Amino acid sequence: MGGVIRWAEVGDLAGLVGVELAADGMFADVGIAFPAGTTMIEDCAEPERVIVAGRPAVGFALFGWVDGVVHLDQLAVLPECGKQGIGSALVAALCDHAAAVSEAVTLTTFRDVPWNAPWYARRGFAVLGEERWGPELAALVAHERELGIEVAPRVVMRRDV
Repeated sequence: MGGVIRWAEVGDLAGLVGVELAADGMFADVGIAFPAGTTMIEDCAEPERVIVAGRPAVGFALFGWVDGVVHLDQLAVLPECGKQGIGSALVAALCDHAAAVSEAVTLTTFRDVPWNAPWYARRGFAVLGEERWGPELAALVAHERELGIEVAPRVVMRRDV
């Protein structure tokens, strides 16, 4: 596997940009190209918002808060380290953390990409209808659309913890 699951340290953050870009590159195989400037880890200066796998890190989960619950902003694993349980371990660690501080974890993801919504569904997440979105979640979805991330059907998902 990718080594120990741990909280990020300040020195980890810069190296995670390459992990995110490599993971995003996998979407080209399904015809999705992200607009420039949409990496999320570059905007994070708070290691307490990041759980990593390995040393050096081969994957990470970046999270924040949306409508009072933990929100998974980004999950990324180096493609060459894929299918080894690293993403699952990161999501499990995030859900364990969330259970101590929140009632749920939410996320936005591509509906039809096999390693997105179907993958999260197998880990206990369910599609959350728009009528159940809070104002911050609705604003986040609108912001993603403005950035051009809505390049394929996306869904909001939630897992109660």
